[in-house]
Amino acid sequence: MRKHTYFHTLQGEGWPLLDEIEPYFRKPPDGRGWFHDSGNDSARIDAIGVDGADDLPFGRGRVDVNLWMWGNPDFGVLLIYQKAGGGHHEAFTSKGDLSKLKQWVRTVHGDPMPIGLYIPFERAWLAVKEFIETDGQLPTSIEWVRTSELPEHTFPDPSVCLPGESEE
Repeated sequence: MRKHTYFHTLQGEGWPLLDEIEPYFRKPPDGRGWFHDSGNDSARIDAIGVDGADDLPFGRGRVDVNLWMWGNPDFGVLLIYQKAGGGHHEAFTSKGDLSKLKQWVRTVHGDPMPIGLYIPFERAWLAVKEFIETDGQLPTSIEWVRTSELPEHTFPDPSVCLPGESEE
């Protein structure tokens, strides 16, 4: 299995050490948290070729796993776990307050993300830590919801004006 990281300044082959990324999940006193000094609020940790399939090409039996993360100082972290290839096509999102699925916050890049899928930084840290410690297994330390079970338009088109926004 090959491991890849895109996490603030920790980018490239391999996964970060736990003590390198844990501070990103501890909100500093200024309340900004996450990647406030990089201008990016997203991160990803990949496992390429899990289950002994790292020598196969994608689409020919190789199984890849991705853990996507979006941090927000007000709402916490939204996690998406994907496992694809070799007969797998699974996607799960962190389960926050589902009564807020029709409320969104824009990421640094302008993508609307549902507030109801964000979880507190401390809980997100448990899931990220478990993902790394179990070599890319779906963490059991938090609740997940299958993305296929989410209502339509949970992740709206970024070009659409959302409730409370005005076109300028």
